[in-house]
Amino acid sequence: MYMQRLGRFGLVLCFGALVAGCSVVDLGGILGSNASTPSARDGECSRNRSSCMYEGSYEPGERDYAEEEARRLNRASLEKLKRNRIR
Repeated sequence: MYMQRLGRFGLVLCFGALVAGCSVVDLGGILGSNASTPSARDGECSRNRSSCMYEGSYEPGERDYAEEEARRLNRASLEKLKRNRIR
């Protein structure tokens, strides 16, 4: 009788662990972080580059800033690739 009850408890425990493992929740949405984090945008841009292209008008000086920032990020990515290739 005791072994039967222990076996049922083990089965229920395994089932609970399985259900808990399969129901992973995105805590980022619960904790209030938005989907426009850099890593989320990077993944989106790598899949669909046109979704990251800005088509509207710029404020004065904003276009120059955006182009310089793009150059800076490209240089940083190139340096990272060079460092990783050497290893």
